Amino acid sequence: MGEIMKYLVLVSHGGFAEGLKTSLAMFAEDKIDQVIAVGLENGKSVDDFAVVFREAISGLTADDSVLVLADIVGGSPLTTACNVLAEVGKLDDATILGGMNLPMAVNSLVMKDVLEGSDLVSTVLGEASSALQEFVIASDDDEDDDEI
Repeated sequence: MGEIMKYLVLVSHGGFAEGLKTSLAMFAEDKIDQVIAVGLENGKSVDDFAVVFREAISGLTADDSVLVLADIVGGSPLTTACNVLAEVGKLDDATILGGMNLPMAVNSLVMKDVLEGSDLVSTVLGEASSALQEFVIASDDDEDDDEI
């Protein structure tokens, strides 16, 4: 019997989830086999997405759990993913977060096996929020003013 796994599941509109997975591989190559990414492709129906998503999670065992990151809470990729997770008995112990970005995904992948429940949620969301900031480049003029 294999070890119990917690998978990071990325769902999005379009290719965002798959693109995020390729970026994640640059930060946590050793854990990338624990990442499942599925996007609702343009022109495809939610039923199409459900079929693809069901296949993507078909390797999960009875004891495995999921941490789901979605681009938009309430969007059809997430609601459809939740329906499929419910069908296979994986929704009750799932943790689901919306508004995914790269820092959030990196943190989720690294911390999912270290923290549980609200500790995991607060850590991951805290990192995602603090990553949102303006990058201000100081000009030479500003530096001159400081020296007066």
